[in-house]
Amino acid sequence: ENPNLSKELGTRHRAALGITEETDAVAIIVSEETGVISVAKEGKLSRYLDVKTLKNMLKDIYDIKDKKPSLWYWRKDHA
Repeated sequence: ENPNLSKELGTRHRAALGITEETDAVAIIVSEETGVISVAKEGKLSRYLDVKTLKNMLKDIYDIKDKKPSLWYWRKDHA
């Protein structure tokens, strides 16, 4: 419904933006024509992402930490 959206954005991008404006969803869009990866969050679109950037964005969004064994974990397995 946003009249300020670029005319180059297709239906999927528009739907992703709409759902993220109305909910707390995060939408990942991959162009079937170009393979360009985009992420919509809170009604904002990040485009032209590479896989590494996408992975980092998702880690940040979902607060996922790289798994490193804790000292307790190490002791338990190697004692």
